[in-house]
Amino acid sequence: MLMATRPLVIRNAMTIDVEDYFQVSAFAPYIARSDWDGRECRVERNIERILALLAAKQCKATFFTLGWIAQRYPQMLRAIVEQGHELASHGWGHERVSDLTPGAFAEDIGRAKKLLEDLGGQAVLGYRAPSFSIGENNLWAFDVLLEQGYRYSSSVYPIQHDHYGMPDSPRFAYPVREGLLEVPVTTLRVMNKNFPSSGGGYFRLLPYALSRWMIRQVNAQDQQSAVFYFHPWEIDAEQPRIAGIDAKTRFRHYVNIPRTHDRIAQLLSDFSWGRMDEIFLPQLAAEQKARAA
Repeated sequence: MLMATRPLVIRNAMTIDVEDYFQVSAFAPYIARSDWDGRECRVERNIERILALLAAKQCKATFFTLGWIAQRYPQMLRAIVEQGHELASHGWGHERVSDLTPGAFAEDIGRAKKLLEDLGGQAVLGYRAPSFSIGENNLWAFDVLLEQGYRYSSSVYPIQHDHYGMPDSPRFAYPVREGLLEVPVTTLRVMNKNFPSSGGGYFRLLPYALSRWMIRQVNAQDQQSAVFYFHPWEIDAEQPRIAGIDAKTRFRHYVNIPRTHDRIAQLLSDFSWGRMDEIFLPQLAAEQKARAA
């Protein structure tokens, strides 16, 4: 008698972009970079909540962390590493790659990588561009990432968006240079169009059941690991409100924040999750081995 086989459980990548509420790109016209030090920082307490949530659900994740944050909260960085999570780079000061020259970008990501490695005591292999700001006009960024010792990037969002996106790029992990993998955040392909299904503001805006369904579709139909992301400030309903911002920015930033912690807790229960490096870097190693054969 043949035994029924259980369906393969695909492990997805849980990622956190470690920045504070006043550092988001949408607030750049309203908050000067020189004012950051005068703002109330809330990232440390929010990371503590996230670490507790991950521990309760027995999940590991990747923390794409700003050098600016790491420099001010070294104990927080060490706690992330000590609890078995991957430490990765979000650059130094949350500057869009599209606003930088190749030289300035190299300095930004090299400085962040060195500090994160010094504080965390482990190699930093991954990078995510602020606001997914690698696109068709600055593909040179991949050369710089490779030169600076990174092994993978998660910086391209294959959707159409008013601030970022490269809708015609591959939806799943692919080599962009020999030795460098690009791992886009997840989209669902419907009627020849990519729809965002990987977190951020869309996760807060859409009904949870719809977000869950989209990830399940990617796992079942595409047989691919999803890449989900969120920010510490997205679980912080008590964060200071920024005055004077336009209605569109206000809606995007604050919509459904009081519900996000519980939604993420449910998401952690509904799927299998892991670190970016453990899920995707074996693919890069296999491709390098195949080329060498």
